[in-house]
Amino acid sequence: MTLKTLTIKPCPSISEKLTYQFETKMMKDILDLENHFSIYRAYHRNPMNIIIHNIFVWPIFFNSLILFYFTPPLFQLPFFGGLHINFAFLAVLFYSLFCIALDSKAGSLAALLCLLCWFGSQLLAASLGFSLAWKVVLASLLLSWMGQSIGHGVFEKQAPALLDNISLAFLMAPFFVLLEVFFPYIYIFIYSTN
Repeated sequence: MTLKTLTIKPCPSISEKLTYQFETKMMKDILDLENHFSIYRAYHRNPMNIIIHNIFVWPIFFNSLILFYFTPPLFQLPFFGGLHINFAFLAVLFYSLFCIALDSKAGSLAALLCLLCWFGSQLLAASLGFSLAWKVVLASLLLSWMGQSIGHGVFEKQAPALLDNISLAFLMAPFFVLLEVFFPYIYIFIYSTN
């Protein structure tokens, strides 16, 4: 008589189940465009503050890419003329994919703008050189952040979302400015074709 071996598969522990549920819920929450937009709109109701953000948010993104240009390259793509893959490229790639995950159609437009910002910032950074670029970026960032601070303090009369959730503010602001600017025109056109 031979004995059969019985393989017992371990049941996932409660902590493993909760971790999976938390991670799944967290991913759904991160990609919940409607929820994020309603939170963003709660901090941006005053028309003057909205205009200020429409003017200054994308320049902050662009200027950050100029600074990231000067990070050391992680590797080089020889088949693209020696394209250096540095932190600027990875930031644009991550943000573009994030926007597409939020909404495939509007996110594709955001991704295109991100790539254009990356290309333009890399050209400008290369032509200015570090010694001049950081001064231009510093002046532009100071102007942009001061403008947004005035928008929230004087016109909105409340603290910016940046103080409540810094990562969400940085991730969502460029995409929502894009939605606010293009929503009445392009966004409706994109979805009316479906």
